Amino acid sequence: MKRSFWFGFGAWLLVGPLRAQSLAGPWQGVETDTHRRGARWPTELRVQKSAGDGLFGVLYQEEGGNPGASVTFRMQGTRTAGGMRLAHGRKLSETGRRFLSYWCSGAIAFTYDAAEEKLTGHATYEPVGDCTTGTYTFYRIRLKSAAAVRAGALSTVRVSGREVQWFADADLRQPLATGNTYRTRLRKPTTFYLKQNYYPTEQSAVVPITVGIVGAPAPPAPAPPVAEPPEPPVAAAPPAALPDTLRPAAPAAVPAPVVPPAPVVLPRVLFQVGKAKLLPAARPALDQLAASLLAQPDRRVRVLGHTDRVGEPTKNQVLSEERAAAVQAYLVRAGVAASRIATAGYGDARPLYPSPDARNRRVEVEEVP
Repeated sequence: MKRSFWFGFGAWLLVGPLRAQSLAGPWQGVETDTHRRGARWPTELRVQKSAGDGLFGVLYQEEGGNPGASVTFRMQGTRTAGGMRLAHGRKLSETGRRFLSYWCSGAIAFTYDAAEEKLTGHATYEPVGDCTTGTYTFYRIRLKSAAAVRAGALSTVRVSGREVQWFADADLRQPLATGNTYRTRLRKPTTFYLKQNYYPTEQSAVVPITVGIVGAPAPPAPAPPVAEPPEPPVAAAPPAALPDTLRPAAPAAVPAPVVPPAPVVLPRVLFQVGKAKLLPAARPALDQLAASLLAQPDRRVRVLGHTDRVGEPTKNQVLSEERAAAVQAYLVRAGVAASRIATAGYGDARPLYPSPDARNRRVEVEEVP
C-alpha cells in the first residue's frame, strides 16, 4: 500500500505442515516496487486469528523518509494454502496528510516461508490515481533453538528475524547483542526483549522471548560440621489430654478468596504531563484494541485511567477520568460502539513504578462480563 499523489507528486512455531502453523503476531518490513522508482515504505503488520481460518489485524505504514506521514488500516482475510490473503478495511488513523494525496488500498496475497519466518506479499490496489501494485517483505522474531537449556551450560539461543537487537529489559536500556544468535549461560528461566532494525517504524514491536532451564546448577559446597549442643533437660510430662467434649472446636476452614483477573496495561499508551492528550506512541496499542473489539462484537470492556503522583490528588483524580474518556473517544472514532466501553479513573492511587515515572500515566483495560 503506497502513498501516492495526483500529477506524480511525491504475530511459537514448530516445523510441520503449513496449515498447522500460526501467522499471528507482529511482522515488520517494507513495501517496494511501487510507481515511485526506488521508494521504500516501512510497514508494520499485526495479525490475529479469528473463527475458522479467519484473520484480522492492523497494518501501519510510513512514507519513506517522512515518518510524520503515516496511516493505519484495519485488515481482514483468511489463510490460504501457501500463506494468507488480507484486504484493507476501515482506515483507523492517518497523519501528515497533504493536499491531493491519498493512500492506496486493495488486497494483498502473502506467501509464507516457515524457515525464515518471512512473508512475501503481492498487493493489487483499486485503480485510484497511480495505485497499481506493490511488493511487501516482512519478517518476524521467533525462537528457533531449544525452548529450554541446561542450567549453567554455555548455550546458543537462536531466533529468526532481520537485524535483530537483544536487550535484557523491556525498556530497551540494557543492550546485550545483535544478530540472530546469542551465546550465554543461564541459571534460571530468562526473558530477552528483541526488536528488528529492518525498516523500523514508530510502531516497531518489542518481542519477549523466554528460555527455560533443564536440570539444576551444581549444589553449593556443604557447610563445615558444627558441634552438637548439649541435650536439653527433660521437660515435665504434659498434662493429660482433655476429654473430646472439653476440647475447643477447630476453626472452620475459610475458603480462599476468588481473585479476578488483573486488568491489562495497554503498552505505551502514555499522556502528556498534566493533560489527557494522548502521545503518538499510544496509537499502535489503541488501533490493535479497536481491531480486536470490532472483530468480536460481543465483548465489552472497562477503560481505567491512572496518573503519576505529581500534582494534587483531587486534580489527578479528575485527570485520570479524562484520560480514560480520551481512550474511549479514540475507540469510538475507530468504529467501536460507545455502549461497549465503560470508563473509570483511579487518580494517583495505584502507581506501578516509584514516582516520578512517566509510565504511571497509563491506561488499563479489563473485560466486563
